Amino acid sequence: MSKPPSLGDVAIAARLSPAAVSRYLNGSLTLPYATSRRIDDAIAKLNYRPNPHARSLSRGRSDTIGLVVPEIANPFFSKLAAAVEKAADEVGLGVMLCSSLNRAERELDYIERLRKNFVDGLLFATNHSDNGSLATAINGASSVVLLDEDVDGTDVSKVFSDNEQGGELAARHLIEAGHKHIAFIGGPVGLMSSRERALGCRRTVNSSQSGAEITVEFFGDYAISHGREAMAEILDRHADVTAVFAASDEILIGMLSVLRECGLHIGDHLSVVTFDDAGPLHLLDPPITAIRQSIDDIGRRALALIQKGLSGAVEHVTERVPVELVVRSSVVAPRTQRRGGARLARRSPPAISKGIER
Repeated sequence: MSKPPSLGDVAIAARLSPAAVSRYLNGSLTLPYATSRRIDDAIAKLNYRPNPHARSLSRGRSDTIGLVVPEIANPFFSKLAAAVEKAADEVGLGVMLCSSLNRAERELDYIERLRKNFVDGLLFATNHSDNGSLATAINGASSVVLLDEDVDGTDVSKVFSDNEQGGELAARHLIEAGHKHIAFIGGPVGLMSSRERALGCRRTVNSSQSGAEITVEFFGDYAISHGREAMAEILDRHADVTAVFAASDEILIGMLSVLRECGLHIGDHLSVVTFDDAGPLHLLDPPITAIRQSIDDIGRRALALIQKGLSGAVEHVTERVPVELVVRSSVVAPRTQRRGGARLARRSPPAISKGIER
């Protein structure tokens, strides 16, 4: 098999130096028409295909950005990846999608790849607390924009949803439906998003004149397993709770699995609002009321901040994307309270030590 034509072959055919051909191809050299025509004809005759990696090295740019997310299976992050891909395509940038599995060592590796110029910039989302090493690595890299979740101690541009606004909207909707005993099931207590969603909910409940209260709060992973454990605890020990604000769709799924196993139904036995609205919640029975994050806006704004950084802008900004309440059928006026609670058969005792009774 013959070797593919090289840049040197094009230079020989065009009767020019390889350096001149290279500069012409990367746009840094303007040549007379007759000279550029010789290069174009040589490329066509030889069927030469430039090496994109070599071209990016010569230009100091790859025209590619990285997107690091904790996991692709989570509908929120898969939709975020699609939003970033769409925004990048509109400005001629490629996207390298990286799943960190929410592990710090993988996140640090991807930041190191940025430092080695494998990508021009990095959109970065994490879902765990930091011991300081991640913040140090982010601050030491160039062109990093944080998405969805903050990393304490970082001085970079950031794009977040308005989590407190979401907590306020959820609490107000439950209070207006007549609920007095509300539970909050949040993510890790050390994460900004979980703290802010809880704060917005708690502040709205405490400032209302309705007599409502946050009966219990749970903090744990943004995971189905945490939703299951917290819901089981509510059914076993907090029979007065008539409404729950779940801080993510993943937590909601865990809650719903427990309720189904208990023979309980949203609306009939419990009202629910969730945060995200990334999955097809309108197809559930009943459709679930949600605080919707504008994932497309998050992706578009983050991409714009990356472009500003690549153009030389050094000012770091934090943007908050508004959320909205999407009313469906999962919130109704409180019904008769469950007598003595409802217990989940054939399960281990809930391993929860993070409940905070109010």
